[in-house]
This record gives sequence, structure tokens and C-alpha cells, in this order.
Amino acid sequence: MKIVFTGGGTGGHFYPIIAVAQRVNQIIDHENMLGVKLYYISNSPYDKEMLFENRLSYEEISTGKMRAHSSLRDYFYNFFDVFKIFFGVLNAILKLFSIYPDVVFGKGGYASFPTIFAARILRIPVIIHESDSVPGRVNKWAGHFAKKIAVSFVEATDYFPKKRVAWIGQPIRIEIESPAFRREALEYFKLEKDIPVILVLGGSQGAELINNTILDSLPRLLNNYQIIHQTGVKNFNMVADRVKVVLTGNQFQLRYLSLAFLNPLAMKMAAGAATIVISRAGSMLFEIASWGVPSILIPITNTNSDHQKKNAFSYARAGACSVIGEMNMTANILSSEIERITGDKVSYDAMAQNAKVFAKPDAAMKIARALMDIALSHEK
Repeated sequence: MKIVFTGGGTGGHFYPIIAVAQRVNQIIDHENMLGVKLYYISNSPYDKEMLFENRLSYEEISTGKMRAHSSLRDYFYNFFDVFKIFFGVLNAILKLFSIYPDVVFGKGGYASFPTIFAARILRIPVIIHESDSVPGRVNKWAGHFAKKIAVSFVEATDYFPKKRVAWIGQPIRIEIESPAFRREALEYFKLEKDIPVILVLGGSQGAELINNTILDSLPRLLNNYQIIHQTGVKNFNMVADRVKVVLTGNQFQLRYLSLAFLNPLAMKMAAGAATIVISRAGSMLFEIASWGVPSILIPITNTNSDHQKKNAFSYARAGACSVIGEMNMTANILSSEIERITGDKVSYDAMAQNAKVFAKPDAAMKIARALMDIALSHEK
């Protein structure tokens, strides 16, 4: 049996693939299955160590991205990327013909297109998963022929054939689906036990607006809160330089901790320490939901179909978060909203409970079982 996973470009595509692969490996081990091989096909390995740990062999292809904007620069890049996509599809056809998997799992994104297209040509069964409330272009297209379609948001079911789509939630990696115990987490970060903790998640690439607003808020927030700030690798040095200026002489400067990146262990610990989470509104919101922690989401504007904005308001309608638009994101508004949520125990507890209800912890296993079922039937 052979299963191919494809997607990539961002952690929002990559990490759910890892989550599903983990459950596939659990099934393989539990059933004592032999000869099962897992592959990851994309234009970048994203995290080679994580692929290795989860028994995924990496196969590289080239691909391009079709930009929806109409500037001269976009037309220029699109022209050259057409050739990248063409050669990527040819490469994917050759790789899939060589591997000849029993099923392909597509997570969406431009990096998944060549492999999904090749699977279509070679008549290999395809399962796709959509993380956003509004599907991206690749998944919308793949939905016309995918054998099964899984979605994270119920709103996304409107874009796919009713007989083949299921609302199952977001696949979450085993190591971070449950937070650490609070006492253990506070000891890990050397934080005070009686002071609430704000966890700021800038994403793997960092979120400049969130970073800057948090830095502007530090003198006010550190009077009553501790902060774990994941800045993103590219913004870490800038944040560190500004913090030296902002917190010079501040008696509470040890209450602030900045990290470029949170590995799975650190993320689990941060989740356990967090009283409230500040984040964008991509697929990360499902991990936040699984922790049962109230949050404030700041969706990116001008993304595909404003999907982050729609994600955020879907989560807010469930009563699990508050939403601040980028245009309204100021130090005063953010600080006031943090104080409002954490200062009202009844409202806070309700948000925490609503977050847990919103999460669907069995999503990854449902996809894994569907992949195994289709792969087994294809083998016959």
C-alpha cells in the first residue's frame, strides 16, 4: 500500500498533513500492517525532520503560483509560473507513475496542484481537505472529482457536492492537541504562577501588525500580565531590538518572553500556560479551540476571498473568540479587549467552553481511516 500526501507553501497546509500521517501510522502499527509507504510531494520539504519522524519520504517537484491581482508585476510572474506549473505537472506524472500510490491526499494550496492533476490523469483516487470557510482555487477545482472531501468549517460545504463532502473539523498534530498542565508549563517558561499569561502567535512567518501592536502595548499589559510572544523567525531580531528600548527600566520586563519559533513541545507548554491567545485566523484557530482557551483573532485582509475574516467570524459566532479588524488594531483597543475578556469570569468560562465544543478532535483519524479504506479497495 502506498499513500501520497501533497500540499505545502505554509504551515497551515503542512501541519495538517503531518497530523493525518500520524494517525495513518497509528493504524499501521495497531493493525501490524507491512509494506505501507507514505510519500510527501511538494516544492519544498518545509520540515525535513518532521517528515522523517512521521515516516514520510519526500519527493520534490517544481510548481508556480497564479496570482489573482492585476498589476504588471503579477502578470510578469504569472507568465513565468505557467511554465513552472507545466513542468511540475509533467514531473508529478512521472513520480506518481513510478510510485503508483493507492490514494492521494491533497491539502490545497498551489503546491498541491501538479500532484492532484497528475492523479486525475492517472485515475488515482483523491481525497482533499479544506481548512478555510471559503475554499481556495485548487480545492474548488479538485472538488469536482475528489472521491471524498473533508472541510473544517461547515460553511465550506456549500462549495462542494453534497454527497461527497463532510464537515469533520481540522486535523491537529498529536503532540499539541492537548495543552500541558499549567504548573508544568509555567515552570518550563519560568513564569509567575499567579499572573495571567497572554500567548501571542505571529505564525511561522510572523505577523508584523500583531508584533508592533503588542510591543506598543507592553508598558500597560505587563502591569497585570505575562506575555509569551512567538514573533516569527524573520521578525525576531526587529522585535528584540525594539523590546530593549520599550522595556528599559521597566520593573516587569522579566514578564515578557519572545521566541522566534515554538517547536511542538514549546507550543504544548505555551498552550498550557495561556490564559488568552492572540492570533491570526488561519488554521491555527483550530489548535487554539482544541486547547479550550479564549482568543482574540486579527484576520489578515486582502487574502483569497477574505477567508481569514470569514474564518474569524465563524469562530466568533460560536462564542469562542473576539475579533479585531486590522484597521482597528491599536495598542489601546487590543489591551482593553484583553482586559475585558480576562476580567469577566462568566464570559471567560463561556468562551473557553465554546472553544472546546467548536473543536473536533477526531478529524485527523477520520481522514486517516478514509485514506486507508480507499487504499485497501484500490489495492484489490
